[in-house]
Amino acid sequence: MGKPLEGIRVLDLTWVLSGPYSTMILGDLGAEVIKIERPEVGDIGRGNGPHVNGVSTYFLSLNRGKKSVVLNLASPKGREIFLRLVKQADIVVSNYVPGTMEKLGIGYDVVKKHNPGIIYALCSGFGQNGPYKDKPAFDVIVQAMGGIISITGEPGRPPVRPGASLGDITAGLYMTIAILAALRERQVSGQGQMIDISMLDCQVALLENAFVRYLATGETPGPLGTRHPVFTPFQVFPTRDGYIAVATMGGAQDQWPVFCAIIGRTDIIDDKRFETGWLRSQNNDILEPILNEAMRQKTTSEWIHEFEAASVACGPVNTIDKVAADPQIRSRHMIVNVHHQAGGDFRIVNNPIKYSRTPCNVERASPGLGDDTEEVLKGLLTLSDREIAEMRKSGVI
Repeated sequence: MGKPLEGIRVLDLTWVLSGPYSTMILGDLGAEVIKIERPEVGDIGRGNGPHVNGVSTYFLSLNRGKKSVVLNLASPKGREIFLRLVKQADIVVSNYVPGTMEKLGIGYDVVKKHNPGIIYALCSGFGQNGPYKDKPAFDVIVQAMGGIISITGEPGRPPVRPGASLGDITAGLYMTIAILAALRERQVSGQGQMIDISMLDCQVALLENAFVRYLATGETPGPLGTRHPVFTPFQVFPTRDGYIAVATMGGAQDQWPVFCAIIGRTDIIDDKRFETGWLRSQNNDILEPILNEAMRQKTTSEWIHEFEAASVACGPVNTIDKVAADPQIRSRHMIVNVHHQAGGDFRIVNNPIKYSRTPCNVERASPGLGDDTEEVLKGLLTLSDREIAEMRKSGVI
């Protein structure tokens, strides 16, 4: 069976994380992703460690399955080659600083003249307009400015950055959604369009619960540790040998009595201060020490056995090594092997999308810089060996 996006071609002018993450997903789904990189340097992510056998594992984790074409877009010939490729492409993706594509002479107004059906996706820290559009931004900056760092961590402690690059990755995911929707709309209208993704916008969208609580009550959310802002118990607890996450149901199926019975604290079931999930959250300063003391009496595995027997959702707080070895992760093939021509075999994270008919799997490692330049220029543009040699000599490729 073919992959869902087979026949779709992407010109990938992205670097580091947010853009490469989006185009990687498109590639996993079957699109042909041609990564356009600068001569000699390429994507600066290639320099990020750790390096194993000379291969940047950072770059590998974001650029698997892609082709690499070296092209100097600052040169007239490089720009000409790119616009010829545009005519045979479906999607152009960039996460350069706003205005960069225009300075290179390949802004949307130019590109759409060469291919009116092109989906032209741009991702930047603050979007293509607004007072911040020219400000430089990285993941930690937009996480800070978007508010997520302000609600992460323990109450009364300094702000904490979440352990994943949520600023970059969330923007990459939203951009992928936007591209797929634009491809669907093009089937109806026959027209392409430009997509403008702001990393900061995506942070605000990600924090919908925090914002709706603030907008409804006027109270500014703060860090809550691991617990839920409106329902308790729904958090991580210490155990005798580690930590466990427990999430009870609320409403008509409130599992509070069951939870209390399991931890041996039936005396607090009918306490008016803890009658509902919302009240328990409001009185958490009183309740949490009681629950922590009870939960420390048994090991994580003992609690999991008891909670699961009562259908109370729970799970251990795993370290990354334990996640990689988890039988559920293995059965879902979330860690796979790829062979890199320069560095041998690597274990990497698989795409999580599972289809019933069309596959979505990792088949190829990340490319070396310029590995596919000649193949693409000969195959798509029918350039001769002589023409390619001349461009290489003049620094175009």
